[in-house]
Amino acid sequence: MSNESKVDCGRRRLVVATAAVGGAGALVALVPFLSSMLPSERAKAAGAPVEVDIGNLELGQMMTVEWRGKPVWIINRNKPMLETLPELNDQMADPSSDKDMQPEYCKNETRSIKPEYMVVVGICTHLGCSPSAKFKHGPADGMAADWLGGFLCPCHGSHFDFAGRVFKSQPAPTNLEVPPHMYLSDTRILIGEHKKGA
Repeated sequence: MSNESKVDCGRRRLVVATAAVGGAGALVALVPFLSSMLPSERAKAAGAPVEVDIGNLELGQMMTVEWRGKPVWIINRNKPMLETLPELNDQMADPSSDKDMQPEYCKNETRSIKPEYMVVVGICTHLGCSPSAKFKHGPADGMAADWLGGFLCPCHGSHFDFAGRVFKSQPAPTNLEVPPHMYLSDTRILIGEHKKGA
């Protein structure tokens, strides 16, 4: 082997080693840059969408998730809960949800995309208190004998039904807010977006 061949092999090894070190350095520099493109906790709190798994939410149960620093209630409404809604229309301040407290696709009797699932922001529209769940009928939950279930704001006494609609003559001026949301599958909801990527 000539000296020229030995020099060429040495140069090749040097070029390959330099390229490997440079590539590794570029990768190390790229990782923080790419991770900075993911939404931070601050961005999520400011309004980034929240994906929720409702696969284990049983009939009649409620779960609470956080979106934009607010509690969002998701209820898997059973048949008796749904049956109370038309019965209460005459007692509601805005039974047809004419005020814009929900997306257009939730402007219906159940204020929802799927009748069985209620998705509302759990903050009273009066002064921002968080109502309490009062799901049992009548005095079983400390309510009046004709109570059919829903929510009571303990601060000033506003009552809401299982669609988040406020009763007439209550301190709360409007129904509970229905946030923008969509179903990604039968068991996953995306809260904060109407369409993926919108």
